[in-house]
Amino acid sequence: MKANANQIRAAIDAASPDIRLFLLHGPDEAGAYELAQRLARRMGPEAERIDLEPGTLRSDPARLADEAAGLSLFGGTRFIRVSGAGEESLNAATLLLDAEVAGNPVVMIAPALRNTAKLVKLAQGAPRAMAYACYVPEGKDAIDLAMALGRDRGLRLGQDVAAQLAQASGGDRALMGRELDKLALYLDAGPDQPRTADADAYDAVAADMGDAEMSRAIDAAIEGRAEALGSEMARLEEAGISPIPLLRQLVKRLISLAEMQSEIINGTPVTDIIGRVFFRERASTGRALRHWRPQMLAAAIDRARNAERAIMASGTAGSVLAENAILSVARMAARQR
Repeated sequence: MKANANQIRAAIDAASPDIRLFLLHGPDEAGAYELAQRLARRMGPEAERIDLEPGTLRSDPARLADEAAGLSLFGGTRFIRVSGAGEESLNAATLLLDAEVAGNPVVMIAPALRNTAKLVKLAQGAPRAMAYACYVPEGKDAIDLAMALGRDRGLRLGQDVAAQLAQASGGDRALMGRELDKLALYLDAGPDQPRTADADAYDAVAADMGDAEMSRAIDAAIEGRAEALGSEMARLEEAGISPIPLLRQLVKRLISLAEMQSEIINGTPVTDIIGRVFFRERASTGRALRHWRPQMLAAAIDRARNAERAIMASGTAGSVLAENAILSVARMAARQR
């Protein structure tokens, strides 16, 4: 079935054996991994997690159903997680949902799949599956998320503080969580002793994650200025800025350039396109459009997205993976100039 946010959380918390497959698709991988971690907490600290690769399911579709029906080596609970799933997992998911027995829940994280994908349609139409579309929260949704994450930590966030945190983090749940953890520690807050977090408290502990700092690094990458990029990345690291919002801002800029290139190919005058750009960004956008080719933009977008996916999957070496991806984009730009 197709689920909304409340339904997917309630189903995960219930861990009902009637739901065999939780399919978390869409571009917000951080949100998908948060839900997968929620399932892990529900299964218990001793639960055995089985990680399967999409390539394994392509070559051995029955493996998923077998693991779902299997017993834990340690006699406790177990669940199966598939990261980076795509249409290659369709046959495996079909066998899982058609199997006579499947006692262990499966969570599939599929960031590249849209609502029209066959795997999504399968999960939406199956009574034993739930499909939830994960999108990076923006605007009011991001503010509501900040408030909800704060409540989990015993923090009462005012609207202004929640809005500031949502904007600074770029809607990234992991980064919001880290900032709120620091704020809860600063205020000695917890679920059993809630505290009000005002703007002064937030300013005392919040990392400087301004858009201007990220924009300078992104400009250097897109313009192929590797030397300047190094110093900008060092400045961001000193400020404690997470690599996730930086990569997402880079992807947004690259996608915007790709859309502009598509318009140019379809006959829209460059002057009309540049005229819609914020006046301070017109010169840099014009330069980027002159030297970035569409196929290279697609490759750069894939590089940045793969880096974010790797960071979310491993939980380690985040800054190194991000730096390598952004430096690669800068080198791609330099080769086209």
